[in-house]
Amino acid sequence: MVTAWEVAATVVDPELPMLTLADLGVLREVEEDGGAVVVAITPTYSGCPAMATMRDDLVRRLQEEGYDDVQVRVALDPPWTTDWITPEGRRALAEHGISPPAVSTGATDRRGPVPIRLSPTRRAVSCPRCTSGDVALVSEFGSTACKAMYRCRACLEPFDHVKEI
Repeated sequence: MVTAWEVAATVVDPELPMLTLADLGVLREVEEDGGAVVVAITPTYSGCPAMATMRDDLVRRLQEEGYDDVQVRVALDPPWTTDWITPEGRRALAEHGISPPAVSTGATDRRGPVPIRLSPTRRAVSCPRCTSGDVALVSEFGSTACKAMYRCRACLEPFDHVKEI
């Protein structure tokens, strides 16, 4: 029998189906206690509408593998960061035409006050299709709230970019 972690790690993100919850970094813990399984997941941002679907998909997959008593809890501390996306996840995003987030160069302790910047966000973004860095921001809001929409000036293709958090 495969472990509960191995099963949970195969569940894909409903908004980014090229990524598993493990590759996205939202799958935090999977604890087996006798016949019961408790899974902890972290939302990518407050109010993420995909959390209910993630929970339902985790419960369904684990039950399909014979784990009858499954609970999913939300872990908010520490908050999720795009740094938790695995290298495999970053490659999968790019392979599917979505620009992956840059790796943070800032502090990783997110327990203090959150600085708010009112100036435009500057990102090092390149086109996932042709790799050109000559891109233009079209909208801070892409197909989901965690992505921004860009257009490549070289190949003229639009693409999503996962926002760094």
